[in-house]
Amino acid sequence: METEATFRPAVDALLRRLLRQLDAIDPDGEKMDVRISDGVLQVDFEGGGTFVLSQQVPVRELWLSAERRAWHFSGPGWAERDTGEALGAVLEGLFSRRLGGPVRFTVD
Repeated sequence: METEATFRPAVDALLRRLLRQLDAIDPDGEKMDVRISDGVLQVDFEGGGTFVLSQQVPVRELWLSAERRAWHFSGPGWAERDTGEALGAVLEGLFSRRLGGPVRFTVD
């Protein structure tokens, strides 16, 4: 089982990697405002809507809230605990629909 000492740095690295990728998708911040604070990556979209990816240290999971739905991912592969969906695939689907074109993420 993953410990808090390994979980927090792994999540921090993942969130920062995602932040860099989101900044590359929208470098001028015209479509979305992206920020990280205390283990939470929040994306606010122009025209409304928010996606939140947050670390849940007690259960060693990442929780994603988007489009009135929630997902719970556990590492090291970041698979959704109920469906087995990969975090990258879920993010790609959500962001592609929201931004109106294909979006790819590297989460490993």
